[in-house]
Amino acid sequence: MPRKLSPEMLDMQRQIEAHARAYGLDMFDCYYEMLDYDEINMVASYMGFPVRYPHWKWGMEYERMSKSYEYGLHKIYEMVINNDPCYAYLLESNAMTDQKMVMCHVCGHNDFFKNNFAFQHTNRKMIDEMANHATRIRRYIDWYGVELVEQFVDRCLSIDNLIDFNSPYIKRKRKEEDKGTTQPPDKKRELGLLPTNREYMERYINPDEFVASQRKKVEDEAKKAKRFPVEPERDVMGFLMNHAPLEPWQVDVIDMLREEAYYFAPQGMTKIMNEGWASYWHAKLMTEKAMDSSEVIDFADKHSGVTATSPTNINPYKLGLELYRDVEDRWNKGRFGKEWNECDDMAERRRWDKQLGLGREKIFQVRQIYSDVTFIDEFFTIDFCREHGFFSYEYDRKKKQWVIDSRDFAAIKTKILQQLTNFGHPVIKVIDGNYENRAELLLEHTHEGVDLDGGYAQDTLRNLHAIWSRSVHILTMQDQRRLMLSFDGSGFHERAV
Repeated sequence: MPRKLSPEMLDMQRQIEAHARAYGLDMFDCYYEMLDYDEINMVASYMGFPVRYPHWKWGMEYERMSKSYEYGLHKIYEMVINNDPCYAYLLESNAMTDQKMVMCHVCGHNDFFKNNFAFQHTNRKMIDEMANHATRIRRYIDWYGVELVEQFVDRCLSIDNLIDFNSPYIKRKRKEEDKGTTQPPDKKRELGLLPTNREYMERYINPDEFVASQRKKVEDEAKKAKRFPVEPERDVMGFLMNHAPLEPWQVDVIDMLREEAYYFAPQGMTKIMNEGWASYWHAKLMTEKAMDSSEVIDFADKHSGVTATSPTNINPYKLGLELYRDVEDRWNKGRFGKEWNECDDMAERRRWDKQLGLGREKIFQVRQIYSDVTFIDEFFTIDFCREHGFFSYEYDRKKKQWVIDSRDFAAIKTKILQQLTNFGHPVIKVIDGNYENRAELLLEHTHEGVDLDGGYAQDTLRNLHAIWSRSVHILTMQDQRRLMLSFDGSGFHERAV
């Protein structure tokens, strides 16, 4: 059972949160629970929600985390979830300095959850919603059997990344249909022809070639309107939920898992920003307010571990932290805008300091209106790249090792953005739900630098076939060739198109 905080730690929490609010952080109320290493591994295996539905993958993740902890490969210091009130978990065996640092870190996450635009649509009572989902799935298990329900959940989880991550932030206008009109259609207006009051001028104002092109355009629009779906649909889960031949309980399950996928999506969209913001504030709060002189060495040791870099992977804590610091420094010194960008004198750029003091205001604005992609796109500058020694790398088949591929700024930035766009996953869309008039499902892989993995593609097609109940196809590019991969229930097929 979780333990409440001791009076000493409750007092420490109040002090830290008071300091955080004095700096301008705007947070939900936060409740901490103290767990031992086994309990925190269990909660982490449920992604912070111990009330989730029963499934074998939670046990598998718990085993992985437990072994990793026992072998000294990782240690969970804290977990915090996007909820109102905010819930956070502390590891019982942490030293007091660690607990202080974790509480400061949680303050940053809490503020980010509440204020960043990506989280505004999320359910702030998701811990209750997760419990409701678990109750409903357990009920279906009682009614239909664990094997059938778990098998369907497995299929849904294999496609829970095939959603439109940007759809919650887009409002699309719908065309209003004219109802009740009895007027005959105006052919000229329908074809977009230019008006004329002189019949002899018609062939000059609307020549035959123009009329033919306009007629073809109208016919194409009519065909497009009959297409199903009318526009390519990135929310594959939503499309299946609405159109696949499913039982009512299956529709409910896919709806629940889709809701959870959309809830977790903003955390993937803002990983660098979120962890960087929390790291920025744990460093500032600890060094300026919460820490005493006896804790400096312990804090420095833990902080350096959190922000340690690797030659093969980007550390989101480190990258986010340094970008926030760079933005704060630039806006304090006025190193932005037209005048700064047009300055070619390197000596002058090094001396540049207008003492504007706008850094704190700017980073608060950044944490509110940016996601990782836009954050990197705007603030990952060539000066920042060179200062921190970034490079791109690739696998050399001849040397059979990873080697530095480029130190070119444009190549490095492009590679980072590719890893962040759509979480580095292939972009998949439904383009036809009635392919060749046989009610088959046709998907398209929009190739934006990410190839399909053959094994994953086959498994996903198999699961989509089980949900759609008819043949499933996907268009993709491989080695500069356009291919269609298909699964008809009995085998996989591949052909050039």
